[in-house]
Amino acid sequence: MYRYTPDKIDHERAHHQAVIQGADDLDVKRIGNLGELAFHEFCREYLPVEMWEWKNEEAIRRCNPESFSGHDFEVFGYTVDVKTSRDVSAFLPESLVERDPDDDIAVMVWHRDNEDSLMLLGWERLETLKSKVESETKYSGEAPEKLDHLAARPMNELIDLGPNTAHMNQKPENPYQPGDRVVKAGDEDPSVGVVVEVMPPEKNTGAFGQEMDGEAVRVAFPSSLDKGPADWREYHPAILASYCHDTDIKLWTYKHENLEFAENPYVPGDRVIKTSHNDPNTAVVVESENVGDEDAVTVAFLGDFEEEGVWPSKLAEHCEENGIKCYTYTSEELEYISGEAA
Repeated sequence: MYRYTPDKIDHERAHHQAVIQGADDLDVKRIGNLGELAFHEFCREYLPVEMWEWKNEEAIRRCNPESFSGHDFEVFGYTVDVKTSRDVSAFLPESLVERDPDDDIAVMVWHRDNEDSLMLLGWERLETLKSKVESETKYSGEAPEKLDHLAARPMNELIDLGPNTAHMNQKPENPYQPGDRVVKAGDEDPSVGVVVEVMPPEKNTGAFGQEMDGEAVRVAFPSSLDKGPADWREYHPAILASYCHDTDIKLWTYKHENLEFAENPYVPGDRVIKTSHNDPNTAVVVESENVGDEDAVTVAFLGDFEEEGVWPSKLAEHCEENGIKCYTYTSEELEYISGEAA
């Protein structure tokens, strides 16, 4: 068995996609999405990238409605449907056959009540499940309730359906996730970007159709995000990909090796507090710059003015023209206000 622990990004995407899909039961749809994320993580680590496909990958990554598909994955040419449940009786052969008799393979995923951990119990061919149901009906009669049999092969045996090659522990190491502030590595005067999407290895085609080693990272720059129809800072990082896709905000694709975390992540328009204050007031970043090995972040406190309606790139000019007092700190003295992406 394999254990999958979803993070906040996974939870937010799974739930928001269920909302966008218009699901009648949000809990069931969200949990189903988490089950697909769990099996996707297994596939990307242990199966050859070119020999499986997740049908709902883009829909869940971008929190968009799913295109109709009778199954969730195709693995080694087999159609695979992921079944996720807290009730293990849902994985009895008869239950699986009744719910979805048309796919080649069913993958069984059990989840805890609070959805913080999912277990990939195993998989089985639908032909095998149908045969077991028929044989029990004909020959064995009712099985004792205490001996209900969950027909499931171990997950690592799924590899046996494919080519006779070893593909294990192949997950690329990538430190970034949506919402991270990054800069291009080695750039003398880098612009801070916001990670919007981390592309899975099966989607690693970069610019001009060239393949990238490992995962590609798609970045939006605040100057473009500020031109969008809404305040992008109010969106959960997991939903940024959906927001940028829906509003045609330009994204730039990088190899993750070509990026690094921004030492000074602040850009005009960010809401921050000064950590040394006992009861800190909210401030808005007016300017942010790096000078040699040092950085300087200039802020104005919202008690002194209201920045609503002022374009972030015009905040410094606005403060100067209106005599608004500004203060300059190092980036280490500040942090984002609670709930704002960092």
